Amino acid sequence: FQVKSENKKTIWNTEEVPEGSEFDDTWDPREKPEYEISFKQHVGTEDVFFGMTGKDPSTACCEDIVIKIKLPETKYSDITLDIQDKVLDLRTPKKKLLLHLPYPVNSKEGRARFLSEEEILEVTLRVSRKIDFINFS
Repeated sequence: FQVKSENKKTIWNTEEVPEGSEFDDTWDPREKPEYEISFKQHVGTEDVFFGMTGKDPSTACCEDIVIKIKLPETKYSDITLDIQDKVLDLRTPKKKLLLHLPYPVNSKEGRARFLSEEEILEVTLRVSRKIDFINFS
């Protein structure tokens, strides 16, 4: 079994390299911050009282991923955040977080806010899913 490559000098194909591996840096001495991942649904009265849309409490019915990252002794101006479809890359002078997300997200439709009193960065990302019997909008 031999795979043909476009470039003769490459030793592996792009399909063999996992997404997000370009962010991996095992020699970086910065510590990993504490974080928490939660899921958020947009529900209305038709969901709560009547169950008309077929949503349930599972993550398969959630529209957003909310990631809360604890960043003690960090200023907002020191935070560098990069969001890809399946990877969140956060860097500060003292902390570094490379997080492979549980679901693909729309990297263009996210928002982040820094809660300075709690020293927490809250990142909300829209999950991008294919349309199916649960996700029909």
